Amino acid sequence: MDDDVRQWRKAKRAEMLALREALPQERRRALNEAITRLVTEGFPQLEAMTVGFYWPYRGEFDPRLAILHFRRAGARAALPEVVRKGAPLRFHHWWPSAPMTKGVYDIPVPETEVVTPQALLIPPIAFDASGYRLGYGGGFFDRTLAAMSPQPLKIGVAFELSRIPTIRPQPHDIPMDYIVTEAGIHRVNGGRLEPVELPRGPGVQQG
Repeated sequence: MDDDVRQWRKAKRAEMLALREALPQERRRALNEAITRLVTEGFPQLEAMTVGFYWPYRGEFDPRLAILHFRRAGARAALPEVVRKGAPLRFHHWWPSAPMTKGVYDIPVPETEVVTPQALLIPPIAFDASGYRLGYGGGFFDRTLAAMSPQPLKIGVAFELSRIPTIRPQPHDIPMDYIVTEAGIHRVNGGRLEPVELPRGPGVQQG
């Protein structure tokens, strides 16, 4: 990545983080409820999967209510562990009373068996019109996805305020399969986001 793109991303990351963290608590709660409803109603297939998610950090959408919904319906949940710099994430089985320890940035990590997610809920700092995500800059999710075969169902979950025209994607960036915001579910198709109506039947599908 050339220095111009690196500096642009650094500035954009700081700008978008500030926007997200400035959301009033009541507004954040309403957005969380809207996105939770869309994820749980739009992706019922997750009820039969091992679903990787994340512990909310710095004002991210809180996926925990959605995960509890999927667990009650039969899903297994998994939280990531940063093993070391430059390595893919490792996921551990999670349930509400699972033993936890503090990981990087004091984010909880289960002290449980390692599992392989079939689907991932991924929090972008920003996302663009082609379904690419801007993360915190460590490259952990990109390395993790690059190492996974078959690929999991990749669902980016974010607030609409995180939408930007482009993240200036690089060869290592991997687009999401779907982006979900309070405005709706968007499928990534042919390099662009397409709105998806909530299904009446088995939910939206990958591909």
